[in-house]
Amino acid sequence: MQTNTPSRKSIRLTRRGRFALATLGAVVAGTAVAVPLLIMNGDEEPRPTTLVVPAGWRASQVYAAIDKTLELPAGTTKKSLAKADLKLPNEADGNPEGYLFPATYPLADNTTPQKLLARMVETANKEFNGAPVAAGAQRNAMNVYQAVTVASIVQAEAATRADMGKVARVIFNRLERGMPLQMDSTVGYALNRAAGRATRADTEVDSPYNSYRRMGLPPTPIANPGEDAVRAAITPAPGDWLYFVTVRPGDTRFTADFAQHQRDVAEAEAERRKSAEKSARPSPA
Repeated sequence: MQTNTPSRKSIRLTRRGRFALATLGAVVAGTAVAVPLLIMNGDEEPRPTTLVVPAGWRASQVYAAIDKTLELPAGTTKKSLAKADLKLPNEADGNPEGYLFPATYPLADNTTPQKLLARMVETANKEFNGAPVAAGAQRNAMNVYQAVTVASIVQAEAATRADMGKVARVIFNRLERGMPLQMDSTVGYALNRAAGRATRADTEVDSPYNSYRRMGLPPTPIANPGEDAVRAAITPAPGDWLYFVTVRPGDTRFTADFAQHQRDVAEAEAERRKSAEKSARPSPA
């Protein structure tokens, strides 16, 4: 079969033709490089400009958030503690738990874990060392560090802001009577587990944070409390309550009567079982 295509040897380009072809090749090559770059830049998320630390986060959660936000290997922030030179109370023994104050922190290009941690502790010291907190702690026969520890338990235990003052009063009433605090939140901290109801086996854990077996406050705060929890810790609500349990969302019962507390606990357990059964039912088609 014959074709009208000339042989390769017979093809000749003029100078203008060679220039045009070279130009076209450069454009095509440039486009080939530019397209992937545009796609990559389009998919790339911009680095956050702030880091939000919510009230109630533990130090471990703050460390993980800093690592992620600054795009650092996991564990980097925790390892940087030794170099951060944090201005912590002597009682903290270098542990910043409770002093990584919940707030929104700006991020710059040169932000480091050490700078962020130092800023958080600086903010906490301004909040905690002011006259209201210092005076409130003294009024309750505590130092500031102990007041922050109480606030951290309040933050973890109170279902609502309205309950915070009552939870704080339960803590103080138990301490004054020489009763163990028996707070599930401290057991959860001992087990490095999210807050939740402690089982009987959980309450047997050998830890200074197990407030079922140990008297008094835990050795450090168990979270980083916000302003509302700190305020509740220094100005607890008046009352004789020794027990509390959340029966259902929005319904936390406080009482000084153990028998009444047992009835409230039984009702709470019934509500939990009912909720679990409802969740286990298959959804309608």
